[in-house]
Amino acid sequence: MSDEQDLAFETLLNYLKQSWRIDFTGYKRPTLMRLMKKRMQRVEIGSYSDYQDYLEANSVEVDYLLDALLLNVTTFFRDPQAWEYIANEIVPRILEAKPNNELIRVWSAGCASGEEAYTIAIILAEALGEEEFRRRVKIYATDLDEEAVAHGRLATYSSRELRDVPDELINKYFDQSKTVCTFRSDLRRDVIFGRHNLVQDPPISRLDLLICRNTLMYFNAETQARVLARFHFALNDTGFLFVGKAEMLLTYTNLFTPFKLKYRIFAKLPKGKLRDRLLAIADAANTEVGHH
Repeated sequence: MSDEQDLAFETLLNYLKQSWRIDFTGYKRPTLMRLMKKRMQRVEIGSYSDYQDYLEANSVEVDYLLDALLLNVTTFFRDPQAWEYIANEIVPRILEAKPNNELIRVWSAGCASGEEAYTIAIILAEALGEEEFRRRVKIYATDLDEEAVAHGRLATYSSRELRDVPDELINKYFDQSKTVCTFRSDLRRDVIFGRHNLVQDPPISRLDLLICRNTLMYFNAETQARVLARFHFALNDTGFLFVGKAEMLLTYTNLFTPFKLKYRIFAKLPKGKLRDRLLAIADAANTEVGHH
């Protein structure tokens, strides 16, 4: 690619940042370029600078571009076996770590239109019962895309979007009209949506479960490492991290340890453990020296 094109691309990203507060610093350039080119083809525009002119003239195009770049693909119970494992193995462990009915805090980061947040809400409501759920659970759902967040907040889905949810759960947790289903408002109060930039905004903290699937893969390695450090800080020592299939880099960090690698579920390695391990090694070395 020519330097000129590169420059036009960066100028375009800068325009999105300045005018629309959409910041793609830390995102992989080739991925962004590929997705942007695809969108430009749809509107039959060849160059980045022409496309920038087009965006300036058509503000609604910014939404389409954002959708194309952020790939808001999410469904209820996506990878059902992984969710089954969360329901049967992870949730009981989270509850075990809270003997005194303490709050349970979950963050769905990069939540797109909210299906994931309501999936974990259903799983927790099933595990705790509705009354306990209302008293003890807070689920935070965040995304960079304002429109996706607004969609999630509405909590209204078509039957096609609910096709992977068993009927008895739809009947139990959704108010149904002829055309759409809306997640029950009395339980929805505990699912809180907001706009959040993973790279720049401080993380939500004291979490028992952090779900961030297929979002990290858009970041370059350095940004991924920074986000993971924030996730580590965000989680309780007994907390779990659930990521997407494409996200394997976690195996190379000393922050998390695979809990169920098949489903990309990781446990937090508490900072103290790492320190204790190093101290024990140093200690052992000193004792050996002392014997001679």
